Amino acid sequence: MFMKLNLASSTTTKRLCILKKTIDDVAAKIDRREKLFHSTVWRTPSCHLSNRMLLKILLGFLCGVGASAAENDTAQQGPPPLLLVSFDGFRADYLQRFPMPNLKLLYSQGVLVEQLTNVFITKTFPNHYSLVTGLYAESHGILASNMYDPVSHKHFHIGNDTDPMWWNEAQPIWVTALDSGYKTAAMMWPGSEVTFRNRTATHFLPYNSRVTFQERLGNVTNWMLGDGKEQGAMFAALYWEEPDRSGHMFGPDNTTAMSKALKEVDDNVGLLISELKRTGLWGRINILVTSDHGMAQCSADRLIRLDDCLHPNNYTLVDLTPVAALIPKNDPEAVFALLKQCNTHMTAYLKKAIPDRLHYRNNERIQQIILIADEGWTIVQRGNKLPRLGDHGYDNSLSSMHPFLAATGPSFRKNYQISSLQSVDIYPLMCHLLSVPPQPNNGTLNQARCLLTAETCWNVPLMISLVVGVLLVLTTITVLFRLLSHRRPSGPRPFQRLQVDDDDDDDPLLE
Repeated sequence: MFMKLNLASSTTTKRLCILKKTIDDVAAKIDRREKLFHSTVWRTPSCHLSNRMLLKILLGFLCGVGASAAENDTAQQGPPPLLLVSFDGFRADYLQRFPMPNLKLLYSQGVLVEQLTNVFITKTFPNHYSLVTGLYAESHGILASNMYDPVSHKHFHIGNDTDPMWWNEAQPIWVTALDSGYKTAAMMWPGSEVTFRNRTATHFLPYNSRVTFQERLGNVTNWMLGDGKEQGAMFAALYWEEPDRSGHMFGPDNTTAMSKALKEVDDNVGLLISELKRTGLWGRINILVTSDHGMAQCSADRLIRLDDCLHPNNYTLVDLTPVAALIPKNDPEAVFALLKQCNTHMTAYLKKAIPDRLHYRNNERIQQIILIADEGWTIVQRGNKLPRLGDHGYDNSLSSMHPFLAATGPSFRKNYQISSLQSVDIYPLMCHLLSVPPQPNNGTLNQARCLLTAETCWNVPLMISLVVGVLLVLTTITVLFRLLSHRRPSGPRPFQRLQVDDDDDDDPLLE
């Protein structure tokens, strides 16, 4: 084990110290200016006392939070190992629709995020790489299952995916953790067999569908345990292809087929728990169980035929459904105009007009025109054949595309739930759990830290805004009091006793 600095907590403490110093400076300035306000309301004891007291309360509050953050820094004396498990295509609402006793046992002893907002496009490779890099697809470069690179003129597709050129725009966590002196492992995770600047995880196996979950798990636990001579892996990632395969084959609305597939998944979760207990890892390591995307039901009644809109000689097809990527052979604007009117259940975008919220524009591998099908609709070139009953890749704002996150271990709260989280937040969370300095990423710890037992859920930017707001109010009140004091009439005339003539006999009361 290595002692690491908790970077996130340290940064929070530094921010609070800076803010505390700012308030100290303000209080000192108020003290220096007191002499200027001898005749103002600010100088009155009650107002002066209340403002000074409020400042002291703020200072005490910040000191307490800072001390808590510092405590968390020192409490983590070498982090527990971390295991990341992905069950491909596990739609978030499967947890409510189907009995999952083992998975529920796992998160009842830990935490559950009911829905993860994943990255667009909601495909397997882009989202698995986002989980281990914390980046949107446009940033890490794995944009789809099928890609074309206009610089190298190379093509990428499943089965031809090991060229490092495609993956080297982002560094996965199993490489980053090596720099902290850790051993790492990746079992069939997309991209894990690819060298990143001539480095891979310490242990890895490329994807092989014939290897059972039990066999994959056995390798992972052995890697994490070590062999007595070599340190065990501090980080490991494990991939399993169900319930994605069944979802494609039968569709998520086929209750009978999906119930069978999800029972197998839950049995594998039970196997995971029992194997970790058998090896003594249960309770000693942190475990994240998640997925890459959900699944939508498709139908032969919901087909979008590109040949109905324009002749295929007008474009080169890179990827087809539910997000088609096209390279126009002729005038891009003319091709786009035809596709824009093609079908009311498909939205066409020129690359420059792809919405910002999709984070899917700033990469050379994104083609000049993309077409996004509505949920449950399928884009084909021609014919009436439905390629699959279930599909994913649709808009990542759709709940049917969202996966979940369950976690347990010594660092996580018990029986705790939140409704949502961004999938890019998982990477900084994992780096925090391992005390590994993260690479630049699109995630944040602001919400994810609430899942952890030793962390406070302060939203530091919000807290700073509130404190600054209070200081602004105090300053405004002070200025108003000064203005009012300048407009006050001059003080009352000195008291003078009324002089009465004792010889005055004209007092009417005596009559």
